Amino acid sequence: MNHLFASILLSFSALFSCQQSKVASLPVKEFDALIQDENVQRVDVRTVAEYSEGHIIHSVNINVLDPSFIAVADSVLRKDKPVALYCRSGKRSKKAAAILSERGYTVYELKDGFNAWKQAGKEEEK
Repeated sequence: MNHLFASILLSFSALFSCQQSKVASLPVKEFDALIQDENVQRVDVRTVAEYSEGHIIHSVNINVLDPSFIAVADSVLRKDKPVALYCRSGKRSKKAAAILSERGYTVYELKDGFNAWKQAGKEEEK
């Protein structure tokens, strides 16, 4: 009986872990293909200073380190459209992706961040 109980608990644990929101971390090529869809919301989660030095075209800046990140994101972004976000190297975007995913957004993040985007020679605006 204990073995059966353990199996049931393990099954429930697996079920709930599968139900948690997942975030796709995409390499540059796939991220670029994704953001070609005009329904995808582009979000730069770096600081305003970093954003002003260069960013992916048509992206909005919502600094994940700002205490008002959630409030700003909820006022600017739509939950019915995917969110493609990035930071400099991928660390902050993973944090932002987790926050937004928990709030019901469908989130994709740029693996290795804006550094990888620039290294691949992709277009940016200042």
